[in-house]
Amino acid sequence: MATIEIPPKAERILRVLQENGYEAYVVGGCVRDSLLGRKPEDWDITTSASPAQVKRLFARTIDTGIQHGTVTVMDEKEGFEVTTYRIDGSYEDGRHPKQVTFTSSLEEDLKRRDFTINAMAFSPESGLVDLFGGLKDLRAGVIQCVGNPAERFGEDALRMMRAVRLAAQLGFTVSDGARGAMRELSPALAKVSAERIQAELVKTVTAPKPHYLRLAYECGLTAVFLPELDRIMVQRQHNPHHAYTTGEHTLVAMQNIAADKVLRLTMLFHDMGKPEVFETDEQGIDHFHGHAAHSEVIARRIMRRLKFDNETTEKVCVLVRNHSRYPKLNAYDVRRTAYEIGGAELFELFLQVKRSDVLAQHPDVIGQKLDYLKEVEHIWRDVRLHGDCLSMKELAVSGNDLIADGRKPGPELGALLRKLLYDVLEFPEHNTKSYLLEHSRELDEKAV
Repeated sequence: MATIEIPPKAERILRVLQENGYEAYVVGGCVRDSLLGRKPEDWDITTSASPAQVKRLFARTIDTGIQHGTVTVMDEKEGFEVTTYRIDGSYEDGRHPKQVTFTSSLEEDLKRRDFTINAMAFSPESGLVDLFGGLKDLRAGVIQCVGNPAERFGEDALRMMRAVRLAAQLGFTVSDGARGAMRELSPALAKVSAERIQAELVKTVTAPKPHYLRLAYECGLTAVFLPELDRIMVQRQHNPHHAYTTGEHTLVAMQNIAADKVLRLTMLFHDMGKPEVFETDEQGIDHFHGHAAHSEVIARRIMRRLKFDNETTEKVCVLVRNHSRYPKLNAYDVRRTAYEIGGAELFELFLQVKRSDVLAQHPDVIGQKLDYLKEVEHIWRDVRLHGDCLSMKELAVSGNDLIADGRKPGPELGALLRKLLYDVLEFPEHNTKSYLLEHSRELDEKAV
């Protein structure tokens, strides 16, 4: 495993604290990631100095969470969280300790942390401080709680989702003891805010192993925050196109697409509507007619419940609604589909969604469907190469041009522009101002 190279700014903070008589270590995730050879996102520091003492030693600080002992030390535009060794009191809300007590003991501070792999500290002078077997668990690839799992999860229920997220990020297993406590305490997740659950869910589905979300299902966590997943995990698909239950298909599809938030969430939600439209024909074949529209409704409901931003919600819902579309193998239908989906950017995402959906289907149909997608992608490349019009703003005439040519503002004007656009989608060479003005007059004459 890699040695720990502390960045110069973080090392300077350690040195200032130590030169003034205090203990100081980098701690938690940055130590874990360094030992795994990964680049840490943040460098957190723990110290025996009180928040007031930390603030006296550094010129620029921010009281980030001073009631819990955390001060952010600023070095130029970069911030480092410096937290005083502490002992947590009882957790009455399943998230925050009722009170914290500052301590001079590093061991007491590490004892309160969630997992052994997050309870290691390091300083250049003292080396690695590993009091709970974190390095052993890191080498074994296991996520294990510090002390009693039920106590750790009882203190903060979100730690159960964090265990799933870390497993998905690192490819680790979760210990039997932790799994058992998660099953027992999963209802406590209902006390956690939607925003915190959303953050952990996104980190899980954008991790290298998003299918580890199955662990959240197996431990009863999704029954609390994502019951829609539980429904599809048991939804059968006796159909020539499928080899898995709807839920297993979903997990495989997430694994087959880029680790992008919009794409992974689209694959998570794309078949959520199947239980609502499930039917079996006389031959015993299952069908899910219209499931994409139902899935969009469910996706929107889930994303509102979990407080997703509007932009992400709209992109995901558009892709979910359209994921079952199969453009015909001609340039007009590809252009039309791109316009109706929302433009070139969303059509590019749509193609990725189609591919990941296909790759999670029955092996007997994958080859034929991938051949079809290659043809669509070939046509799409030609469309982009020629710079064909794909949206109203790319049309050679505007509403103002039509008004100047004698039309009145109103719904009829919008309908006329759409007719002109569909003409150009079919015949890209028609996208000239002179042609479109002339054609608009012809359309007016026919309407009379």
